[in-house]
Amino acid sequence: MIRVAIKGLLRRKTRALLTSLAVVLGVAMISGTFVLTDTIQRAFTNVFDTAYESTSVIITGKEFVKESSTHPTVPASLLERVRSQPGVAAAAGGLTDDGVRLIGRDGKALGGSSGQGVGFGIDPSQPRFSPIKLTSGTWAKGPDQVVIDAGSAKDHHYGIGDSIAAKANGPIRRYTITGTGKLGGATIGGLTLATFDVPTAQALFNKQGRFDEIDVAAASGVSQEQLARRLAPLLPASAQLKTSDEQAEEGAKQVSSGISVIRTFLLVFGGIALFVGAFVIFNTISITVAQRARELATLRTLGASRRQVLRSVVLETLIIGVLASAIGMLAGLGLAKGLDALFTALGLELPKAGTVLTLRTVAISMGAGTLVTLLAGIFPAIRATRVPPISAVREGAVLPPSRFAPARPYVAAATIVLGIAAIADGIFAGGSAGAVLVPMGAGTLLLFLGVAMISTHLVRPLAAVVGRPARSLGGSAGRLAARNAVRNPGRTASTAAALMIGLALVTFVATLGAGLRDSFAHSLNEQIRADYIVSPGGDADAPVFPVAAGQTLAKTPGVTVASSVRSDRAHVNGETTGVVGVDPATIGRVYRFEITHGAGLSGLATGAMVPDGYAKDHELAIGSRLTLQTASGTTRSLPVTGTYEPATVEGLIGGIVIGQATFDSAFPQPGNAYTFVSGTASPEALDAALASYPDAKLDSKAAWIAADQKDLDKTLMLLYVLLALSVIVSLFGMVNTMILSVFERTRELGMLRAIGMSRRQARRMIRHESVITALIGAALGLPLGVFLAAIVTSGLSDQGIGFHLPLGPLAAFTVVAALAGIVAAILPARRASRLDVLRALQYE
Repeated sequence: MIRVAIKGLLRRKTRALLTSLAVVLGVAMISGTFVLTDTIQRAFTNVFDTAYESTSVIITGKEFVKESSTHPTVPASLLERVRSQPGVAAAAGGLTDDGVRLIGRDGKALGGSSGQGVGFGIDPSQPRFSPIKLTSGTWAKGPDQVVIDAGSAKDHHYGIGDSIAAKANGPIRRYTITGTGKLGGATIGGLTLATFDVPTAQALFNKQGRFDEIDVAAASGVSQEQLARRLAPLLPASAQLKTSDEQAEEGAKQVSSGISVIRTFLLVFGGIALFVGAFVIFNTISITVAQRARELATLRTLGASRRQVLRSVVLETLIIGVLASAIGMLAGLGLAKGLDALFTALGLELPKAGTVLTLRTVAISMGAGTLVTLLAGIFPAIRATRVPPISAVREGAVLPPSRFAPARPYVAAATIVLGIAAIADGIFAGGSAGAVLVPMGAGTLLLFLGVAMISTHLVRPLAAVVGRPARSLGGSAGRLAARNAVRNPGRTASTAAALMIGLALVTFVATLGAGLRDSFAHSLNEQIRADYIVSPGGDADAPVFPVAAGQTLAKTPGVTVASSVRSDRAHVNGETTGVVGVDPATIGRVYRFEITHGAGLSGLATGAMVPDGYAKDHELAIGSRLTLQTASGTTRSLPVTGTYEPATVEGLIGGIVIGQATFDSAFPQPGNAYTFVSGTASPEALDAALASYPDAKLDSKAAWIAADQKDLDKTLMLLYVLLALSVIVSLFGMVNTMILSVFERTRELGMLRAIGMSRRQARRMIRHESVITALIGAALGLPLGVFLAAIVTSGLSDQGIGFHLPLGPLAAFTVVAALAGIVAAILPARRASRLDVLRALQYE
């Protein structure tokens, strides 16, 4: 039976190839995801290994507040005390700031909007501790010198001795390039690097008398742990100490945590593609088994047992799964490059290093593809064992119906109900992201399975509607195509179900995105009263921009109000929360606050205003006191003087609101999240005022809201591209089904040609049949996607998200489905039209 299975595959090479492609694409997505994320991981690992290869112990400030824009520091005076300790071979202070940007000759930040910039302060006498390794020139020494990264120097044609501009939290300054360098052993996306000596960096980063870290090298014979124990008594309460191994491990964990999000996100789409591929495999093997009914019956007549028939079909499926998985796993190497290019095109350039293919990637890719193929093929294989031997002598033998067929509608209905219940549980029960997404994902899969199971009973009514153009405009070929589409409802339903899944998900994304766009625009229009908004951006992508930018705008002629909003995070009531600093005298003129209790904005001179929900959760009343601990470790106690209701969606101001003077005294490095501007000043005058601050971007209110929606559109485009993979998989399923249908109807096509059907009419008939099948998939998928979006938006209604039906995209998806049907029919139609009439009539 093994030889029978192998010979059967070799006789049906085209069918096996098309079936394999459904698995190849899904496995390639899984393999490519692991290759891409493992490559990113290696890039950062190289950086950490290089940065700490000459360091034994690292002293840094304690991180009192997670995700604060203020980096904890240590006093510079600690350095000399560390150097004087026995067992210390060398020590140096260093600084790092992720808000430093190099400014090109055109006045724009290098790296573009997708890039980021990091500045370093290093001791030129102790280059061993520098994360930057010189590739040419010398280290920067003095207030007017800088070392830049070799990539920026090459891409923008800078050489040693050239002048280049740079900025941090202040105006642009010019520096002379003394050298170029690289960070670790990898290229970190669009990252630009600027390295100064320590005094210059302290002045530029506004950290005079402070270091971000002190790097210490142990003397010969002293271990990291021994040195750490000797230095620990020297540390102030605001400092902490870690060995280089511990620091590198912690950095790797942080990177791994971020990468796992990307990995999970991409694996979901690989899983979707495999899920769709399972429908294709199931349908293809089912059709193949049905067409081989007489062959299988002959084997039974010759003595083959049911187990042997089962083993033969399963072996065919296994061979297809293994070979397709192997091809897909290797194809993932190329797909990883494509995913990287996709993220780069969307402004999300990822780190780069040598391509990494691990044994885990091979095992998971091969295992997932093979398992999905086997699961999809097991039911057709079981069905093959039910072919009675008598079928060997019957003309047009068919497979006997399953004994479970009468129960199928009830099972389908139960599956649909269970799926909807799981989706509703995920949306309305709330909780963590996992508690929401897991039941939603499982419920969606059950819903798709249930609809696919019941779609057999929907094929005829749907075909009557979507097949009307073919019957009216396609002539006799179109009428035959409409009848052929419903000849085998189960086969048509299975083919359409694969396309249904992709279109349902795309429709869901489009409908939910339309609701988000409409809700975001309405919310922002309600909140903003200013004529212009200044936000972080331009050619930099930092969370805040310099305070001086807002102060400069306030002095610009024609500006009647320029109210800045500071933003950072603090530790309050045992948890980390956002803190916003506003000017009570001006913010109400440019931003709408919905004050619910207390003194409102006037109370911010001495107190704090908190959201209603926060006050309720923490049992706060007017007069209650809040203790804020900032990233530097300092604390500030403030009374609650008011409460407000923040915007439910796309709120620009949220968290604890305090006065700007209080904010600036509590946070050592304040920055603006927004500056709202109103007045008669022209946009040109405002742009001129911001010329020295390229990381502050000016927009009119309408333009800023449109730009905010463009970010959402980028996310939607990424989802569309990734979901397109599942549509492509379903396309291969349609091609496969149509080719198998042509094989099955060879004699019928020969008879049609014999009685006068032209080759063009034969092609038209196959094309119309394919389009009808695709439109049935659209008729199932589009309403299903809208239904899913309606459930989700219903669950998000309390957060201000409304339901909006995107008629334009839905019409476009219908056209795409029809085009998919036309494309899928190209090869089958060509084969049908080229059949030799006499041979076709003799075919059996």
